[in-house]
Amino acid sequence: MPALAVPAFALTWWAACYLIGRDPARPAALRAASALLAYAAGVALWSADADGTATQVLLCAPALLWAGAAVALLPVSVPERRQIELGWRVLGGLFLVVSVVLPPVGRLVVLVPLLGALFLLWRFRDQVRPPMLAAALAVAAALYGLALAALLLPVELGSSGLVVAAIGLDLLVLGFLVAVSDALDVGERLRPDLIRAATAAVIATVLVGGPVAVTLFAVGDEPVLTFLQFALLAVVMTVTGLGGAVRRGLDLLAFRGDDRLRRNRAALSQVADALPRHQSRRRLPATAESDFLRYARQALDNYGDLSRLMRSPLTDLPAVDQRLAGRALDLPLERATELRAVLRAGVETLRPAGPFGTGDEWRLYNALLFCGVLGLNPYARKMRTDGLELEARQAVDWMRRYVPRGTLRRWHNEAADLVAARLWAELTSPEVRGVARPRGNRTAPTRST
Repeated sequence: MPALAVPAFALTWWAACYLIGRDPARPAALRAASALLAYAAGVALWSADADGTATQVLLCAPALLWAGAAVALLPVSVPERRQIELGWRVLGGLFLVVSVVLPPVGRLVVLVPLLGALFLLWRFRDQVRPPMLAAALAVAAALYGLALAALLLPVELGSSGLVVAAIGLDLLVLGFLVAVSDALDVGERLRPDLIRAATAAVIATVLVGGPVAVTLFAVGDEPVLTFLQFALLAVVMTVTGLGGAVRRGLDLLAFRGDDRLRRNRAALSQVADALPRHQSRRRLPATAESDFLRYARQALDNYGDLSRLMRSPLTDLPAVDQRLAGRALDLPLERATELRAVLRAGVETLRPAGPFGTGDEWRLYNALLFCGVLGLNPYARKMRTDGLELEARQAVDWMRRYVPRGTLRRWHNEAADLVAARLWAELTSPEVRGVARPRGNRTAPTRST
């Protein structure tokens, strides 16, 4: 049924690429994207062999990846979170292998890890944002489980095409919920960026998916031509979902001999991508302390990535405004650059007095400066210290010899918390509050998504 298979394939493939392009470093987004890709591949196979083993396994695989996304959404404060993550990896691989050898009804066993992950997410739902995330995921998972059972059980419950399309709709809801959670976690807007991307996806589906559906009707049972049509649709939806990455790749090919032009275009591309994702400036004074501290820690982690700093709510700090006062340009790139300077100044407040050292009083400063700000990895196998300043070489050698990896990460987090607390104290000082939120002119914060 190309009329159902083509839009289901196109939209889920696009949604996967959108999640990857939005932030490929987020585990929940990557796992949700993987679930969407597995489903899209299953739809392509279903169009050629509806009852095949590979088709059914691919339609079952999203349950295991969905469980992984739920595990990734668990709060960091959850005890034994690392063991839970390891358990999902082991059980996910085991259940995937089992689903291959079991009969169709037995493949419903893939729902067991999903139930376990959702139970854990529900248990800690008071620490998850948005508050209704756990309930929404549970409802979508229940609908997915019912649709999967209707597809695999030896009972005729209607058109299998409608059931497959319903599974795709449930997975699109999963992707949307993960995107909302990630946007809230990093303090970004979702709605403008998602509306623009979804509009492009719908247009591409109509313009390209329509001819593909007509072609599938015409070719009938021709597996090779069927897969070629879906491959063409996958390429188009990949370009649509990963527009920024594709554009940068084309620039790399077309302007490989002009580094300056390529850098300038990359900077403009980063600004264009950041604008629809940046929060309203009125949001920062109304931000809760826990959210602000999280944003500050994330900004320190992304110190070397201007594209991420441009999307940070901290670009609207009063300290950034002061640095930009009197300038002709006030663009996201300039704000990100000044935010980096503010963060560096905050890190320097941790530096003890006197000449550089590696004693106990220097541990937090060294961990945050050299590993966070300068991006050095003392445990890298092929790390070269040529060209580094003397202090950096001494610090790297000291960390490599005497500081375990886990200890260094703990010091880094403690130092980032101190810098974040200092920034919060500056934001909430009476002088700053008087400027940021004048009495009698309080504006309700805009919604983040």
